[in-house]
Amino acid sequence: MDLKILSPIPTITPTANKNMDVDDENIHLVNPGETVTTDQQFMRGHGTYTEGDGIVVSSVAGAVERVNKLLSVRPLKTRYTPEIGDIVVGRITEVAMKRWKVDANARQDANLLLSSVSLPGGIQRRKNEADELQMREFFAEGDMLVSIQAEVQAFYSDGTMGLHTRGFKFCKLRNGSFICVPPVLVQRCKSQFHSLPCGVDLVLGLNGYIWIHKKFQGLNADETDPTVQYTHVNDEITAEERQNIARVSNCVSALAKQYMHINDTIIVYTYEASLQYSVRELLDLDVIEAITSEASIRMRTE
Repeated sequence: MDLKILSPIPTITPTANKNMDVDDENIHLVNPGETVTTDQQFMRGHGTYTEGDGIVVSSVAGAVERVNKLLSVRPLKTRYTPEIGDIVVGRITEVAMKRWKVDANARQDANLLLSSVSLPGGIQRRKNEADELQMREFFAEGDMLVSIQAEVQAFYSDGTMGLHTRGFKFCKLRNGSFICVPPVLVQRCKSQFHSLPCGVDLVLGLNGYIWIHKKFQGLNADETDPTVQYTHVNDEITAEERQNIARVSNCVSALAKQYMHINDTIIVYTYEASLQYSVRELLDLDVIEAITSEASIRMRTE
């Protein structure tokens, strides 16, 4: 049996900063127990340990990263490691006392406090017992539509992350399709909220959860009826919108299958390359290789 370990294919040819001692151009893959270096001048980082006379050994299968004298190994497949300010997409798993438990593809469920959500209508006041009794009217567990987008606000002593959904762009998601990809593939952008030219919006959660949907109606800050923030009723979706959502979903899945980094630009290029095929044909391996290869070439040349 042959074992292949793939690393993410860069969508843009990396250019190393000459002023920083960081190795990005040549990706070196290692297996667990494989020696990373025998040079004692290097320090071990995450994903490594030392044995013998300062020999740095990998503890996971992944890519070696070096920053100055610090060596670490980034796993090729791992759970999401949250950072403050990250935009994530999650799913409610439990309604507890004054908080919700959220599956955010991390090692532990995240906490969304009642005090960290906006009330219907945008009312600014302290939450009371009446609000606590109505928590399931905001978010309820076990509902396939209850996926939320939130921002990592803080970390607790046990390592769990705290989320908040203040603001009308943080809401219960609907009118779309959900895709899960390895978190390492989702690239950090200036914004994780994108509107594609085909009339489809998407939220690229840094935790690997991606939501693709038609454009929201009534969620801007200047709207007079922000109660749609917690509604679970889908809007009417036309056949063309449904087909565009399905095509974008298949394009994102194709990039994930090829283990390519995912951002809004590569998704647009993959979408444009897929227009010569039907939505169903985008599931074929030959078509996946063709459209992702064309998109990757455009990323390098444009």
